[in-house]
Parts: sequence; C-alpha cells; structure tokens
Amino acid sequence: MIQAEISVYPIATRTTSASFYIAKAIESIQNMKNLRYEINSMGTVLESDSIDIIYEASKKMMDTVHNLGIDRVEVVIKVDSRRDKHVKMEEKLESIKKYLNK
Repeated sequence: MIQAEISVYPIATRTTSASFYIAKAIESIQNMKNLRYEINSMGTVLESDSIDIIYEASKKMMDTVHNLGIDRVEVVIKVDSRRDKHVKMEEKLESIKKYLNK
C-alpha cells in the first residue's frame, strides 16, 4: 500500500488564498479508479496500491492548476510505500492514537 501526501502551491495568483485552486485540483482526481484521498489543512493524502496512480493523480492536480491560468505551480510530494502489510490511512492513524495520553 502506498500513501503520499501532496501539497499544491499556485504561485503568482491575484490573491493570497489558494483554496479555489486546491479545490479544483482535488476535483480533478475525484473519479480516479484505485485511488483514495483525504484532505487536511496542509495538503491531501493520496492512497493506492500503485505508485503510477499516485503519480498520475499528482500530474492531474498540477495540470489542473496550470489550466486555470497559473504559469507556475509548486508541488511537494512525500511518499510512504509499504510492502510487508496492507495498511490503510485510517489504520495508521489508529495505530498512533492508541499511544496517545498513556
């Protein structure tokens, strides 16, 4: 299972807010097969069994922002690839939570 955190930063927009561009980037991957995602305040976590799907989603997100008239887009991707067992995003969080406040 592969999880990747992606952050998309449109550069030189007319406003300091990036939420419109980020929303459109996320919309571009909503119907991709074999991809799950979860948004948070600092980025989007992508999940798939295939790194190719992760890369395809990343490219779609970047291209979407470019197609909205943004000439420069910074994309930061952090990848966690695990082959010894199949662990979903939620399971990783639960594993951490069991150690909190103990």
